[in-house]
Amino acid sequence: MAGLIAYGAYVPYHRLARTDVAAALGGRGGKGTRAVAGYDEDTTSMAVEAARGALAHDGLRARVSQLFLATAAPAYLDKTNATAVHAALGLDRHVLAADMAGSVRSGLGALVTAARSPVPTLTVLSDLRTGLPGGTDEVAGGDGAAAFVFGGHRNGAPVIAELLAHDTVSDEILDRWRLPGAPVSRVWEERFAEEIYVSLADKALTAALDHAALDIGSIDHFVVAGLHTRACATVRRTAGVRPEAVTLDLTGLIGNAGTAQPGLLLADVLDRARPGETIALVVLGDGAGVLLLRATDALPAHRAARPVAAQIAAGSAPMPYATYLSWRGLLDREPPRRPDPEPPYAPPAHRRTGWKYGFVASRCEKCATRHLPPDRVCTSCRSIDAMTDEPMAHVRGTVATFTVDRLAATPSPPMLVVVVDYDGGGRFRCQLTDATEADAAIGARVEMTFRRTVTASGVHNYFWKARPVRTGETEGTH
Repeated sequence: MAGLIAYGAYVPYHRLARTDVAAALGGRGGKGTRAVAGYDEDTTSMAVEAARGALAHDGLRARVSQLFLATAAPAYLDKTNATAVHAALGLDRHVLAADMAGSVRSGLGALVTAARSPVPTLTVLSDLRTGLPGGTDEVAGGDGAAAFVFGGHRNGAPVIAELLAHDTVSDEILDRWRLPGAPVSRVWEERFAEEIYVSLADKALTAALDHAALDIGSIDHFVVAGLHTRACATVRRTAGVRPEAVTLDLTGLIGNAGTAQPGLLLADVLDRARPGETIALVVLGDGAGVLLLRATDALPAHRAARPVAAQIAAGSAPMPYATYLSWRGLLDREPPRRPDPEPPYAPPAHRRTGWKYGFVASRCEKCATRHLPPDRVCTSCRSIDAMTDEPMAHVRGTVATFTVDRLAATPSPPMLVVVVDYDGGGRFRCQLTDATEADAAIGARVEMTFRRTVTASGVHNYFWKARPVRTGETEGTH
């Protein structure tokens, strides 16, 4: 039996209230909030967070044979972004890592490709939605990522959702586009594509149901995702699915995450679906696609450690609109009078990939002292080259001391720096993110997260930061 064997989702901590947008610019900003990627996050770092959740179960990481990253907002062009995700996850060198980038439909493409693959495949959907101030894309958009591993019993992991059928219909529809280099998308009048998308969704859904020998009434969870709001609403209303089976699109809580929206909605359903229930995922964008899944008895024991609903509930209080504009580069803020930051340099970064991307420390084989960063010479017993690798990305720690730096160059001053004592030994100094000054406290519990520390000379510098362990989160979720 082939199907889904693991999943994970990531909803950024920060929130923007739509009423604050309206208050700043006038007009109606709508209700609710949208999820906002931090100043140090992009589609690559969010992909890492979602994938860490999907690979949390022991042994699954070693089984992955392919990695696909789908996004409409890649951190790099002319360079593979999936390789940074690959390095941060510590996957085997022989695992194929490739991008599916450039359009929202790439998320559907990555899901279908992974579902069809004969080998265990990790596919990650990640997006960061930005529009002009006050525009629909800004107000209704959202940021986030979701990850899924498809495989089968022969790959040594239980299937948590059996793949019953899938179907796709492609069509050239000029309803949304962005030229290379343009900061925001342009959209045609919504009424143009509504009937087209509804018809395409019906064709794809009918074909998938016929292939699975199911009728429309057998669907227990009906998920519709896409950026064409009117078309999605019409499909939910007219598809013939039982009203109680139609799921919420979460846009009122976190916004529409574009490429990642199908993944976030599917992850939310998997968080609560019961064994034997049928899930239909319909994705609209330059055509339509449908995946039919049936939850198995293995699902309850293999749900994601961090449910989507819990991440939504753990979001921050709404941030100032001016801060959001500054983080998105839509409001220029005078930088500190400090030298410009230097970019990372390729040769040393490549030599230290395990530490820089994977946060792999070393442990002395003779006295068990842990070293961060890794070293050849033990600081305790002075042994030389008697070290074993010690992955640290999943290890939590306690703040031993901290600094609130109001002079350091950062897009979100002040910079919070903490010294962390890790469970099991080892100490390291790093930045604290997704936090306020009140969160920087001696004795506070923290966990590690993959972030972009700075972008200089067109080069992104990725590394690991600490973030507070929020109330209600369990130990060992990564």
